[in-house]
Amino acid sequence: MEDYREGNEQERTSPIGLNRILIAAAAVLLVIAVVAFGYGYRQQITAGHLAAQQAAANATISDLQGQVSSLSGKLNDMVAAQQAAAQAAAQQAEAQKKTAAKRGAPVDKRYKQLQAQLEDQQKQLKDTQDLVTKNRTDLESSLSSTKNELNGSIARTHEELVVLQKRGERNYFEFDLTKSKQFQRFGPLTLSLRRTDTKHMNYDLSMVVDDNPLDKKRVNLYEPIWIHAESEGQPVQVVVNKISKNFVHGYISAPKYRPAELANTSTPAVTPAAAHPQTPDQNSPSPKQPEQPQP
Repeated sequence: MEDYREGNEQERTSPIGLNRILIAAAAVLLVIAVVAFGYGYRQQITAGHLAAQQAAANATISDLQGQVSSLSGKLNDMVAAQQAAAQAAAQQAEAQKKTAAKRGAPVDKRYKQLQAQLEDQQKQLKDTQDLVTKNRTDLESSLSSTKNELNGSIARTHEELVVLQKRGERNYFEFDLTKSKQFQRFGPLTLSLRRTDTKHMNYDLSMVVDDNPLDKKRVNLYEPIWIHAESEGQPVQVVVNKISKNFVHGYISAPKYRPAELANTSTPAVTPAAAHPQTPDQNSPSPKQPEQPQP
């Protein structure tokens, strides 16, 4: 009789234990699915921000390329017009020369004037071509520099920042900021983090530049903030490459030398040899003293 009761109790408890295991497994799977969805959504937002920044960089580069093409077209039209004018002047001068040769008369003043005008136009044409070459070179250099600034001067990790530091072109100051109304000094700037948004990956930052307050709101991850300070010759750059709840990590990029330091750098003056008093040589004989008369 007791064995029968024990069997009935085991039959009752077995489905309950199995149901508990299934419920626990389902809960674990649900938690994993929620975590995976949240991580994927965050990665999707980060990818969207990066795509937007890349699109802005591509738009800037396309705009510069359009300016280069437009200026090149205008300069080419100018060169073509001057070449046509020079060719017409040359043909007119040649015709005048042939007419004078047929008549057997000496070359008159008009031919000399045409020849002088032709030489003048050829000189202007050469100057214009040199200007076209220089402007095209400057625009290409500016375009290349802009590409480097948009694509290669932003450090997204500490390792990339180390690479920028090894170039030796600017000074870099890394910072960690926690949301607070207090200001902290990092390199040439004083910063205070006021807000972070991990969903949209942006933040609000307050700064003090040349004793003046400056606020930047809804700044995106990896978006550079350019600050033109009076004490710096080149702009100072602020970049945040990590955003979390009430916390950001980033760096400040500042010019290596200030204008005052460059102005004070000068070549030491060289004193002429004639300005140095000559020291008498110890080995040279002393001048002969006059002999005293004998008493």
